[in-house]
Amino acid sequence: MSKVVIIFMCMVGAMVFVPERTGVCVFAQESFSSEMEEEYSEKKKKKKDKDKKEDIAELNLQFAIGFGASIVTTLIIIGLIYYPNYHKREILFTFFIFNIIIFILTYVMNQVKLSMGAAFGLFAVFSMLRYRTEGISTKDMTYIFIVIAVGLICAINLEPKMLAVICAAIICMTYLLDGNVIFKRQFSKIVLYENIQLIKPENENALIEDLKTRTGLNIYKVSINKIDFLRDVAQVEIFYYA
Repeated sequence: MSKVVIIFMCMVGAMVFVPERTGVCVFAQESFSSEMEEEYSEKKKKKKDKDKKEDIAELNLQFAIGFGASIVTTLIIIGLIYYPNYHKREILFTFFIFNIIIFILTYVMNQVKLSMGAAFGLFAVFSMLRYRTEGISTKDMTYIFIVIAVGLICAINLEPKMLAVICAAIICMTYLLDGNVIFKRQFSKIVLYENIQLIKPENENALIEDLKTRTGLNIYKVSINKIDFLRDVAQVEIFYYA
């Protein structure tokens, strides 16, 4: 009889205490899961705020330094090297607007996180842009490339000292190569020449001296392109130094 009583008391104790422990475990599990959810939602919110900040381009000191360096470098190259040599006022707008637009585009693309579709769309727009300007020379295209490169370099996040060294190097090399310092500037023109007796190869020196006297140019070489014996004229291309 005592064994039956002991077993019955054990069963009653199990029925009383086990649900309470189970309830404590369930409560602890629920509180732990709620803390995990709050931590996850907080991390998700921080990441969202960070992505939102990355999608906004800010005008800071870096923009001011880069933009100033780009404009000053372009002014020196175009205003003090290109224009005094070639005197083409109509293309100055192209140089400066190319430099400004390329700088702004590069700076914004570095600051803003672009999607893949936006990047492909931007490159598609660039691929449709073609310059169909008649008579643009290789030298003008080279200067356009220089001002584009200056805008790209100045838009990159570089230290001010390094940026100043790079811009100074571009200016110095442009001046040395196209400022009549190392290489003399050479030009050419096509003229119609009527003294057809001097176009013979043995009379080349006399032809050059005659053309120097008539044109006043420092001619160093001539090339006979066409000869018209009916009119006794020849099309001569003269090469001269500035």
